[in-house]
Amino acid sequence: MELTIRKADSSDLEELMRWREVVLREVFSIPAGENMTELLAANRAYYQTALEAGEHIACFACAGEKIVGCGGVCLYREMPSPDNLSGKCGYLMNIYTLPAMRQRGVGKEIVQRLVQEAKHRGAEKIYLEASEQAYPLYRSLGFQDMKGYLKYNETSF
Repeated sequence: MELTIRKADSSDLEELMRWREVVLREVFSIPAGENMTELLAANRAYYQTALEAGEHIACFACAGEKIVGCGGVCLYREMPSPDNLSGKCGYLMNIYTLPAMRQRGVGKEIVQRLVQEAKHRGAEKIYLEASEQAYPLYRSLGFQDMKGYLKYNETSF
């Protein structure tokens, strides 16, 4: 299988939205009939702004003419620290491969391309959230667990 990774741009907005919905439904277990109008509108606004501003890089993995996977990296800046002097970060997101195409290197190609793009833009810290199924892939590419992180849950109050 010949695989190519192509960068998406604002002209790919409708395709990006189709894939984003697939990812959201699978990752968050959103049933096919559940209304996602507000969530998808927020994602559309994100893409429209972030792609143009260069704050998000999206790509598609293609086997021939068929898109078989996607991914993106959100680029932003945080306060500089000893492990990230520039403060530039990349957050990998929306990494997805069609179920029938998994275990064929598609996800690996997507992640490698996005990491390369983020590093090219100066990101010194690149991270992601991962499903248990994807841990072996990410670890094989050099990702390590980030200990000491907590996520705020507003419902705790």
